Amino acid sequence: MDASLPAFLPAAGLVIGIAFGAVTERSGFCTMGAVSDWAGLGDTTRLKAWALASAIAIIGTQVLAASGLVEPQRSIHGGTRLVWLGHLLGGALFGIGMTLAGGCASRSLARLGAGNLKSLVVILVLGIVAMATMRGILAPLRTALGAATALPLPAAQTLPELSGIGATVAGRLVLAAACATPLALWALADHSLRGRVPLLVGAVLTGILVVAGWTATGILGTDDFDPVAPASLTFVGPAGETIVYLMFATGSSFTFAIATCLGVVAGAAASARMRGSFRWEGFTTRQDLVRHIAGAAAMGCGAVLAGGCTIGQGVTAASALALGAPLTIAGILGGGALATGFLAEGSWRAAWAGLLRSRHD
Repeated sequence: MDASLPAFLPAAGLVIGIAFGAVTERSGFCTMGAVSDWAGLGDTTRLKAWALASAIAIIGTQVLAASGLVEPQRSIHGGTRLVWLGHLLGGALFGIGMTLAGGCASRSLARLGAGNLKSLVVILVLGIVAMATMRGILAPLRTALGAATALPLPAAQTLPELSGIGATVAGRLVLAAACATPLALWALADHSLRGRVPLLVGAVLTGILVVAGWTATGILGTDDFDPVAPASLTFVGPAGETIVYLMFATGSSFTFAIATCLGVVAGAAASARMRGSFRWEGFTTRQDLVRHIAGAAAMGCGAVLAGGCTIGQGVTAASALALGAPLTIAGILGGGALATGFLAEGSWRAAWAGLLRSRHD
């Protein structure tokens, strides 16, 4: 393949990011809202929308893998070490953080595009803490956690490769259908989701855009001289990379991930302007500011420990059928439920007691 093709990756990322931002702003697709609805109100409608997005992404990604266009096992989600505690603990931290901050990383980028300046603070803090956890002062703790709890695997942790079923096209597709079908049926059986057309469409398009991300990096990133690992949508690490790029563009690469982050802001801004919903919004109390900063910091650290956010693990890694995805999702659900209880009760102790009580019931 032409060695110049990887140069088109940022353009593809920008287009996909713009589409994702517009879809998120217009549809109300929000994984933080999904967890809060479920934990606080017992409403699983938006949780099912998240499941539907994952189901669509699983089918599309595994079809690409079966065709040989994409190798998800070569992505960051396909390592041969499963840091199970990192997925669980990181997911819990992320779930707590996104609830305190009023939205996950992707939602914060979209809200920033729609004029929410609180989200600017969230993105800056989570990006800085993510970089500190990846490469800075918190990196030794992350490395130690991985060394102490990593479970070595005989193959990539993506289920088709680990099980050997992915060796045949038919086996891979059957496995994908077995994983995606229950999620899709659970989601589509809910008349509330079917009745919320914008949310339903948003879930479908989110799944498709994750597949588009894999397609772009799988095809445009294929180069014998400068290969790019396949990837798709994820936002916390890229948010940190975007901050670094904006500060030190000289000598840095404008990557697919950075382009998607900027695209989400631009797409949400365009959608909000077209709908007349764009409005500036800022902090009204010191308590609100502190809560958002704390939540953003927890998200930045948690996402790096878990290897992704609600989109990066909950849809993208899930579409690769990576073992870490369900562990991270479990952590996010638990952490989000705990933080929802805290916001309702005003006490972490009361929130924990309520969580244990609901689990017992």
